[in-house]
Amino acid sequence: MSALQAIKRFRIRELGAIALPSPALVNSAPKTKLYPKNPFIPKLNPKTGRWAPPKYSLRQQALLVKKARESGTLALLPPGPKISVSEIAASGQAIVPGPSASEKSQVKNAAAPWTRPVEWIGEVKEKKVIGAEVGNRLYAGKKRMFKGHKWQRIAEKREKQRALLMRSMPKRIKEFKQYYKRRRPHPLKPPRTAKNAKLPF
Repeated sequence: MSALQAIKRFRIRELGAIALPSPALVNSAPKTKLYPKNPFIPKLNPKTGRWAPPKYSLRQQALLVKKARESGTLALLPPGPKISVSEIAASGQAIVPGPSASEKSQVKNAAAPWTRPVEWIGEVKEKKVIGAEVGNRLYAGKKRMFKGHKWQRIAEKREKQRALLMRSMPKRIKEFKQYYKRRRPHPLKPPRTAKNAKLPF
């Protein structure tokens, strides 16, 4: 199924018999707007107060939007999570090829009924994502880009401490050696014992 056929099938399914080419549509006003319910958004049941999921899943919506972009018929889709109102407005009026020769004879060169203007019923709540306009949604609005491992966060502090210790390292090594030289001037000789040393038993 081509991209244009997929969009046409979607419009016919949602608009019903109004979108089908018939001789009865010849005398009707082709520019009259229709007001069907938006199948891309959930609906609230006024009796039960519960929300019903949208008729088309997010995967199906994304596939329809992809095919609409390929065929240049983005303006024929209703707004939803996968396509905003601004995108539809920016796309402008869709240029859709006219019907076949047999259909032309039936509708007398009238515009295809499934391309009639539609005012979809339902409010689409657009979620504003910070940084989406610049293509950086992950780190937008954050003070630092990545938390990092602990060794990465304390690396600068440890580097300063290491530089401070290395600055006085020769002096510290010398003091360390002198300490043992003072305790045992002749390491090969047996250690000196106290004069009044007593056995432990």
